[in-house]
Amino acid sequence: MAKVSQEELIKAAIAGVAVITFPTDTVPALAARPDKAEAIFQTKQRPPDKPLILMGATAESLWQFVDSQTWELECWQQIARQYWPGALTLVLPASSAVPPAVNPTDPTTIGLRVPKCEIALEILKRTGPLATTSANLSGQPPLLTVADIDRQFPEVLSLKESPPESGSAIPSTVVRWTKNGDWEILRSGAVELISPLPKSTVK
Repeated sequence: MAKVSQEELIKAAIAGVAVITFPTDTVPALAARPDKAEAIFQTKQRPPDKPLILMGATAESLWQFVDSQTWELECWQQIARQYWPGALTLVLPASSAVPPAVNPTDPTTIGLRVPKCEIALEILKRTGPLATTSANLSGQPPLLTVADIDRQFPEVLSLKESPPESGSAIPSTVVRWTKNGDWEILRSGAVELISPLPKSTVK
């Protein structure tokens, strides 16, 4: 793995010339500029029917990627205020702003998250939203240490000064917005949801 400074890592991500890795509040991420997301699929040998998510520094930076009615967006923003930054991924209807490379087989949805991790947020503030996924080969457990990521992905850029391993090691909880104006839990994870989640009363 090529070790670089945080500035070099950010510049490489913005230029779209490399897949990078950085810590999050859950498990370490592989990340790339959204329109270069195919590089992540190649790196982790991930099938195209398993989409990536977009991770951003703020909720406001992510809403451009969703297609919504006003009443839906208000509901999603309420969830975001309650759980972000944090380990909750929202799967929402995608707008045309989402590059097809992020979700090659189903461009109608997109997963979004704002991590609760200072280093991740510092990077994302500079790069803008990035396509991300856990750092592992597809079908294998997430790698949790820089040393393990180094061995598995020698071509990925990582921080020269590795931060302490501080994530929870548990993937994010994933919920999907349904056409009925409700939420479906796709994966239980690091966040224990307060039930019931806010949902729409307008259909």
